[in-house]
Amino acid sequence: MSLIDPRAIIDPTARLADGVQVGPWSIIGPDVEIGEGTVVGPHVVIKGPTRIGKHNRIYQFSSVGEDTPDLKYKGEPTRLVIGDHNVIREGVTIHRGTVQDRSETTIGDHNLLMAYVHVGHDSVIANNCILVNNTALAGHVHVDDWAILSGYTLVHQFCRIGAHSFSGMGTAIGKDVPAYVTVFGNPAEARSMNFEGMRRRGFSAEAIAALRRAYKVVYRQGLTVEQALAELAESAAQFPEVAVFRDSIQSSTRGITR
Repeated sequence: MSLIDPRAIIDPTARLADGVQVGPWSIIGPDVEIGEGTVVGPHVVIKGPTRIGKHNRIYQFSSVGEDTPDLKYKGEPTRLVIGDHNVIREGVTIHRGTVQDRSETTIGDHNLLMAYVHVGHDSVIANNCILVNNTALAGHVHVDDWAILSGYTLVHQFCRIGAHSFSGMGTAIGKDVPAYVTVFGNPAEARSMNFEGMRRRGFSAEAIAALRRAYKVVYRQGLTVEQALAELAESAAQFPEVAVFRDSIQSSTRGITR
């Protein structure tokens, strides 16, 4: 029994590995490569150049690899690269890159993109991230490992969302979110750290306590960013988790959410 529904339209140059399933009325264009075990539901449109890895699940009405509406885009053959074991739910839109930046939009492994999520051009989503319904990333956004963006979160272009961070429902993010930090509101404000997420992922009590102290240095002592970074140097040398937090602040180009 064929795994490709006869009502699907697949360009003869598209490369589909063994075990790929494609539902009715889906369209897969030229220069698309799909890895083994990936399931493409009905009414999905995939446009190339796009590379999709193994054992992904793409639900109905998603648009994957479409041209960006960025006015700088003039039809260049930019890319979308998706890794393995991702779930892309109903109505998700993912645009390819632009030559002005990376020429590539990248999604790693084990991510969940819930209904109506938008991933703009040249964005990077790392691994094990959750983007809840109607979250929207403008172009050039980076989302690091294990970040969770709650429903209707909006992220301004060029922002970086740090590893293990968390946004509340309806948050509007216009600056970088440091690793582990929880933000809420419009505009976003830092409220705490994602301590529950850390506990669930097996962080030690000592590391969590060190991060709690580090948060207070940055957000509760009235220090400048430079002063806070200097204050964190010793703890960062002792705890790799604090080093990740400190580095995410030090590398910020837009300024951090305070």
